[in-house]
Amino acid sequence: MGLLTEEIAIDLGTANTLIIHNDKVVVDSPSIVAIDRTTNKIIAIGDEASMMHGKTHENIKTIRPLKDGVIADFNASEQMINMLIKSIPTLKKRFFTPSLRMVICIPSGITEVEMRAVKESAERVNGKEVYLIHEPMAAAIGIGIDIMQPKGNMIVDIGGGTTEIAVIALSGIVCDKSVKIAGDSFTNDIVNYMRSKHNLYVGERTAEKIKILIGSVIEDLENPPEDMSVQGRDLVTGKPKQAMISYTEIAKALDKSIIRIEEAIMEALSQTPPELAADIYNTGIYLAGGGALLRGLDVRLSRKTDLPVYIAEDPLQAVVRGTGITLKNIERYKTILIK
Repeated sequence: MGLLTEEIAIDLGTANTLIIHNDKVVVDSPSIVAIDRTTNKIIAIGDEASMMHGKTHENIKTIRPLKDGVIADFNASEQMINMLIKSIPTLKKRFFTPSLRMVICIPSGITEVEMRAVKESAERVNGKEVYLIHEPMAAAIGIGIDIMQPKGNMIVDIGGGTTEIAVIALSGIVCDKSVKIAGDSFTNDIVNYMRSKHNLYVGERTAEKIKILIGSVIEDLENPPEDMSVQGRDLVTGKPKQAMISYTEIAKALDKSIIRIEEAIMEALSQTPPELAADIYNTGIYLAGGGALLRGLDVRLSRKTDLPVYIAEDPLQAVVRGTGITLKNIERYKTILIK
């Protein structure tokens, strides 16, 4: 059987799905599918479907099968996982699909039912051995923290659908907090801000672009990005129009959501046992996930908590890297995996 089994690690994200095979990230694509309404067949996934998002006609719909880090559309997510696994270069050459040993990452606030949905999806795409791992745990391993030590570490993983905050010690999660405010909420904040302040109606993709190019959470950045021109539809006249936006406006737009994340971090800190709090005072807070790339987030959280805040070196891939490491050392990490 050993010859026919392939090992893959999957980070099923609300915004992006990443897959590791043979220690390399082989798939990194947006978690989105385009479906033909007349035949109900999937016509595109990933980048191709993402290009269609917000530009479709009535016969095509684009869906994001994962909502808040969990499977919302069972059928679409299963087909998406299946097509992404089939697109792995080394598995493409095979005549038949090999049986798979998988480690999949899940949010820490997930329910039993949602967990079963993930597991069943994996089994249907030929997963013979399926293990699940909590996101903050995978992020910690991906950042390079030794989670086996009797020492407290705090991880904040800001993904697309959820922000996971966890204090980890002795390869277990001591206290965690999961809030449904993350990348998608930031994008919506920008859409709403553009509507209320500029009378400009912009789509999700444009808002996402604004967030990436000039997104910031403080108004006093050391090296600020240049202002950006944004095009959309004028809500008053209905004509297409353009507006200039600066990073300070985005900081205002995101303020409420960031305050909610700060509150969640403070709450997690207040539940931490004193010995671990002493460790965190020395080690600081680690940020992972795409949200960690917002300009000035580390500075702002540091001001709020009076602790040093570090951003993982490649925050977008920290979680999947950690999942890949557990896959290679399944025996060592047996205790943290959910079979």
